[in-house]
Amino acid sequence: MTNAVLIRRFLDDLLVEHGLSANTLNAYRTDLEGLSKFLSKRGRALVETSREDLLAFLSYLTDRRQASSTVARKLSSLRRFFRHLVEKRVCDIDPSRLLDSPKPRRNLPKILNEEEVDALLSAPDRTTDMGLRDAAMLEMLYATGLRVSELVTLSVDSLDEDMGFIRVVGKGNKERVVPIGENAIELVRYYRRRARWGLLKGKKTAALFVSNRCTCMTRQNFWYMIRRYANMAGIVKPLSPHLLRHSFASHLLAHGADLRAVQMMLGHADISTTEIYTHVANERLKAIHSQYHPRASAVASPA
Repeated sequence: MTNAVLIRRFLDDLLVEHGLSANTLNAYRTDLEGLSKFLSKRGRALVETSREDLLAFLSYLTDRRQASSTVARKLSSLRRFFRHLVEKRVCDIDPSRLLDSPKPRRNLPKILNEEEVDALLSAPDRTTDMGLRDAAMLEMLYATGLRVSELVTLSVDSLDEDMGFIRVVGKGNKERVVPIGENAIELVRYYRRRARWGLLKGKKTAALFVSNRCTCMTRQNFWYMIRRYANMAGIVKPLSPHLLRHSFASHLLAHGADLRAVQMMLGHADISTTEIYTHVANERLKAIHSQYHPRASAVASPA
């Protein structure tokens, strides 16, 4: 069986058994094709891969200055692939079983402080249909911590205004229920009553937030929009697509929210992913202490 056939069957099984997204499947494909090309130069096929081959491949990635987090992700892909081959009895031994993952350096996510969030949410012109829609989207994003891809694909039926919850379909096609604050509910209600039908121009769609083409907004267009409003608000920090999601989680924890509750709202499968926000909160507390405590700075010792 050729390498290409093995990879294709593995991806097909992932799709059927776990319902992974197209982006995730493409990442697996890229990682496996990279290993396949590396092995072909050594005259070996995927089914012949040894532990030494994988060590050489990981060394090759490191020599090419790939980040430890990238190397760890690729190794995770390879582990799942070889475990799959053993389960399907294509291979007898998993060559990745005894390999150690490189320890990735976890960069703390950039967040906005609460004053910057207020400035960003106030930037859209709410007297226009587009501005009211943008304001509702930004308020919803900060109120719920949704991923941008989840926000732009929300349907009208996913929102329960009376109960104050929204049903979200996230990664792996998993559904979760996220609470929404009163400010976001009122603004979304106002957007639906005053602006949505004007943007639709008589057309019908299930999408909650619609573009001027009467379809749901793309992730790219939303990202352009949030950068524009950040500039209007005078925010000069480096921005990321998860800017308000990171801020949502960090601000909740800073105000005493339970870590498990934040994990559920964010849709994280592993709580270790959520724990990084506790580090953000701790770093901010240290910065505040250093700035305002009268004896935070080093004092010269007496002679």
